[in-house]
Amino acid sequence: MALGCPYGVHRVLEPEGALPQGAQRLDNRMEIYDNEILVDVETLNIDSASFTQIRQQAGDDEQQMAEIMLDIVKSRGKHHNPVTGSGGMFIGTVRAIGSALASRDLKVGDRIASLVSLTLTPLVIHEIKEIHKDTAQVEIRGQAVLFKSGIYAVLPEDLPEKVALAALDVAGAPAQTAKLVKPGDMVLIIGAGGKSGTLCLHEAKKRAGVAGLVVAMDYGAEAVNRITELGLADVVLDVDATRPLDCFEKLWDSCGRLADLTINCVNIPRTEMASILCTRDGGTVYFFSMATSFTAAALGAEGVGKDVAMLIGNGYTKNHDQIALEVLRENPKLRRLFSEIYA
Repeated sequence: MALGCPYGVHRVLEPEGALPQGAQRLDNRMEIYDNEILVDVETLNIDSASFTQIRQQAGDDEQQMAEIMLDIVKSRGKHHNPVTGSGGMFIGTVRAIGSALASRDLKVGDRIASLVSLTLTPLVIHEIKEIHKDTAQVEIRGQAVLFKSGIYAVLPEDLPEKVALAALDVAGAPAQTAKLVKPGDMVLIIGAGGKSGTLCLHEAKKRAGVAGLVVAMDYGAEAVNRITELGLADVVLDVDATRPLDCFEKLWDSCGRLADLTINCVNIPRTEMASILCTRDGGTVYFFSMATSFTAAALGAEGVGKDVAMLIGNGYTKNHDQIALEVLRENPKLRRLFSEIYA
């Protein structure tokens, strides 16, 4: 077969001229072009915001959840949740490599995790075998295509595959945290008890140093206890992030000042204003959560007169896969936690 566009535009069915991520529908036939990779997929790691929305829509019924996921892929040729706009990633085994990519350091039979979103990945699901509600991982029998521009990670031998998948799914969060945190910073992580939040706690504590202050915010005893046991936060606050004034008051009462950097890892909507109110003028808010409304964030900051820099949660930064996996190697408590949940 001929060469396709490196960015996958040749797979876009509608609208014409769109890139795959923004497309309404992709060609998900599994006959690959010369610059594509075909993968037999075994596990999908659904984006947390997307998985939460699907559970709510299905009334927490697994059969209904499976039907929703199958319908998404059937109608769009990819797993691109029409409500949240987010996808996830996969792990699988390389089945075929296009001749134009033969020089890559990859071979048929390698076990890989995709590091690009399912929202731009041509996907076929033949069967949904099992849905793990506690981890947002879905066992399937299916296939996917990676474009020439699609990044991936060969799964490490020293970590269980599903543990590695869980970390790689949110690899952008700890990697961006490592870039953003400066020594002495006060860092607030909202949604700190979740998958991305716990990895961010490790990097924030490491980068802020002894002169810094790491504040973890989450809601409910389970999340708060998990954060406390990790020992990575100087202050732990139990507060609902959809109630911005409550968050502001608890932070101010506990610390007497606002954060230099706030990282939002929450998987539900309407947490933008808590992040903005809890950040000092001149500070930075990093919205990693795919549940974020950037319209709400921009207009909300304007409405309360907050001069803060707001960053979109880019899931990619250089070496983000290596950074995320190294966090688990560096931190025995985090590795044990991920193993208990995902292995």
